[in-house]
Amino acid sequence: MNQKIGPGRPLKGTLVPPGDKSVSHRALLLASMASDPCVIKGLADGEDVETTANCLRVLGASFEVSHQSRGRKDLRAGGISWQLSPAENLLQAENSGTTMRLLAGALAGVPQRFTIDGDASLRSRPMERVAEPLRLMGADVSTEAGKAPITVAGGDLSGIHYELPVASAQVKGAILLAALQAEGRTTVDELLPSRDHTERLLSWLGVDVTWGPTTVSIEETFDGLPLPAFDLTVPGDFSSAAYALVAAAILEGSELSIDLVGTNFSRTGLIDILREMGAAIVIDQQLEDPEPLGSIYVRPRKLQATIVSGEVIPRAIDELPLIAVAATQAEGTTVIRDAAELRTKESDRVAVLSKGLRAMGAEVEEFTDGLAVSGPVALRGAVVDSAGDHRIAMAFAVAGLLAGEEVEIEGWEGTRISYPSFLDDISELMQ
Repeated sequence: MNQKIGPGRPLKGTLVPPGDKSVSHRALLLASMASDPCVIKGLADGEDVETTANCLRVLGASFEVSHQSRGRKDLRAGGISWQLSPAENLLQAENSGTTMRLLAGALAGVPQRFTIDGDASLRSRPMERVAEPLRLMGADVSTEAGKAPITVAGGDLSGIHYELPVASAQVKGAILLAALQAEGRTTVDELLPSRDHTERLLSWLGVDVTWGPTTVSIEETFDGLPLPAFDLTVPGDFSSAAYALVAAAILEGSELSIDLVGTNFSRTGLIDILREMGAAIVIDQQLEDPEPLGSIYVRPRKLQATIVSGEVIPRAIDELPLIAVAATQAEGTTVIRDAAELRTKESDRVAVLSKGLRAMGAEVEEFTDGLAVSGPVALRGAVVDSAGDHRIAMAFAVAGLLAGEEVEIEGWEGTRISYPSFLDDISELMQ
C-alpha cells in the first residue's frame, strides 16, 4: 500500500496521542498475572498490542472492551493468575518483537512447552539475547540459529545477576517477568539506561523491586504470583507524538500542544536532542506515578546540527529516524553514532532511511552504527520505500510535510502496527 504526503502546513492545536504501546504490552501481561480482573484505560489500539492480547487469549486470558476512541480503548482484563490452560501451545507474535521477548520471559516459569513464532520480519531479528539469560535462570529455551521461532519449556527458576550486552528494555523486561516466578534475587545491569516501564509498574503493584539508571533488582522478599488486581490509565505514547512534535518544531507558523502524553525520562531523549539543536519545547509535568505524564508545547525555531551518541541513544532509539529527518533542515552536519541497534529493528533502519532521504535530495552518509546528515537542504518529491517499517514510513511522512513536493511512501500498511490514526491526527492539526 502506497501513501502520498503533500507539502505540509503549520501544525496548530492539540494532539492527544494513542495510548503508549510499551506500557500497553506490559499492562496486558501483568493483568494476566493478577489475582482478580483489572481495568486498563487508554490502551493502545495498534496491531502490536492486539497481538499480545491475542497470545494471552490463547493462554486463557479474557479482555472485554468497554469503550474505544481514536488510538485508545478501555477494557476489563480477566486475571488468570498465570494458571495457564492454553488451548494451544503455538503463539503468533506476528511482527511484534516486544510480544515475543516479553512472552518468552513470562512463560519461562510455566511448566509447559510453548513456541512463539512471527512473520518474516520478526524471524530476522535476534532472539538469543533473551534466550541466554532465561536459560541461566533454569528454563529450557531454544531458537532457530539465534532467531525466531523461540521455544520455551518453563520450570523452576532461580534468580541471576545478569549484565545485558546491549541496552534493551525488552530483554530486561523479559528477565524481570521471569524473576516474578524465580527463587532468590534477580539483578539486571545495563551499560546504558533503557526504558524503565516494567520496573515502574512492578513497583507500583507492590513488588519488592529496586532500581537505578542502569540496574534493577527483584528482591528475595517478593512473595511471587499472583499480582494484585489494578486499575491503570495508560499515558499517551511519546513515540507516536514524536512525529507531530518534530514537524511542529520545523514548520513555520506551528503552535502545538501535546496533551496526556508520557514524559518518562527513559523515553524522551528526542526532546533533549532537539533542544540541543535549538528547538523551542516546554514540558508541563502533571503526574509521576506509575508513569510520568504531562503536556508538551512546541513552536518552530531554526535548528543547528548536533552530535547524537552515548547514553541518549537508548532513550531515543525509536525516534532516531526523526532526528535524521530534522537534520535535513538544520545548519551543519548532524552525526548519529552508537546506534547499531537500528539495523536490527523491523528493517535495517539505517539503510532504508538513508536510501529514502537521498532520493528526496538529502546528503546522507551511512556508518555501521549510525549516519550523518548535512543541511539545510530543500527536500524534493520522490517515491520512497519504507520496507513496511512503521517508524520509517511515518518518518518519511514528516519529511514529506517538510518537502516542497509530494512524496509517495511505499509500505504504508506498516503504520497499523503502532499508529493507525496517524493521517487523521496530522490532517486535523493542519486544518
